Amino acid sequence: MYVQDTIVAQATAQGRGAVAIVRISGPDAITILISIWRSLSEKAPRPRELRLGDVIDPASGAQVDRALATIMPAPNSLTGEDVAEIQCHGGNYVARRIVALAMTLGARMAEPGEFSRRAFLNGRIDLAEAEAVADLVEARSEAALRQALAQLSGALSARVGKLRDEIIGIRAHLEAEIDFSDEDIALPSREEIAKSIERLRYEVTTLADTFTRGRIVREGIHAAIVGKPNAGKSSILNLMLGAERAIVTATPGTTRDVIEDSVAIGAVMLTLADTAGIRESDDEIERLGIERSTRAASAADLLILAFDGSRPFEDDDARIVALAAGRAGLALLNKRDLPQRLTIAELRERGLEMPALAVSALIPEDAGCIRGELERAADLLVASSGADEVAISRERHREALVRAAAALDAAEKSARAAMPPELIAVDVMAAGDALGQITGTVTSEDVLDTVFREFCIGK
Repeated sequence: MYVQDTIVAQATAQGRGAVAIVRISGPDAITILISIWRSLSEKAPRPRELRLGDVIDPASGAQVDRALATIMPAPNSLTGEDVAEIQCHGGNYVARRIVALAMTLGARMAEPGEFSRRAFLNGRIDLAEAEAVADLVEARSEAALRQALAQLSGALSARVGKLRDEIIGIRAHLEAEIDFSDEDIALPSREEIAKSIERLRYEVTTLADTFTRGRIVREGIHAAIVGKPNAGKSSILNLMLGAERAIVTATPGTTRDVIEDSVAIGAVMLTLADTAGIRESDDEIERLGIERSTRAASAADLLILAFDGSRPFEDDDARIVALAAGRAGLALLNKRDLPQRLTIAELRERGLEMPALAVSALIPEDAGCIRGELERAADLLVASSGADEVAISRERHREALVRAAAALDAAEKSARAAMPPELIAVDVMAAGDALGQITGTVTSEDVLDTVFREFCIGK
């Protein structure tokens, strides 16, 4: 529930820094600022202009800091309410002290995402744009940054809004048929309505199908390094990261659990998972590690297969080839620095389908070749999930679009079966409501709690 009180929080990250920002929003924001900040030249700052002054403890009159301050009166502010900000010297103590001063004057500590939530509730942004704010903060790659900025600028909202407007238009025709069935009014035929619904269903489904690409861009690509024991999986991970992240020994089966770390590959972030060697084992602990490896491989977007070129093809290698059937990824024939007993040609004869590269995890220059091939694999993976300019990246969006497509499918079938307009309108309305949940046109308190819970305090 939206309570129109005044909230305060540090808007910058905790810890030492050059500058910290304390944000206040609500009906008493400007009054609180005037009470704890004194301009060096004027009594109060002008709207949307930074002024230098002193932060003062109103109880004792003691100076707390010399800081810049500004006010942004409603409704033209971040939250749509009166907003005041103080840019003080960085450091946890000074910022906490200013927050405490504001709280003694009636403000309360903001909940996570409460500033953005108020912006949504006051019509400054819609729900998809609010989620884009969180994505922008969490962006770890150039592609994720571009996608978040596109959604923040309203690209996804405009696309969804257009689809919803067309659905509302169809519903209006159906409502007119219900209300004016006895009047001589030209209305679309059932076939025309069915065709319109079919087209909209296709567009909704097409947008839903961008989820894989959008998720990959937002979260990065998850890649599992799999192979038999001692094929060099941990060495490959360390080579890609440029650091000794995983323990490497000559003893097979050293890796017992999945080890993860991330590296930028082109415009996306690649999360690499070093897994336990896959083989038949009687050791219970090793068997548990192998089960985790298999699960990690199943869940990965890309597979990086590690084969030992210094050893002949074995049953354990055959398991890796079978595991990779139909999957995207890259096969690495490792240990090219040693005498070779396995070739890429033989791997092909054994059924390997994905691109392959002969490398040595002990040769630093080979990291560049691997990165280049992985970048190509990543580009193919993204391209295979559609080329639509607008992509969804959250499960909430995908579920809403799937519900909308299902409702439109039911409405189309009813229209083609010449069912009464009332029955068709019910499904059309359900489709419009489902799309409205993406932007927050139709929403609930539970949905808002879920969306804004992931935000940091002060955002």
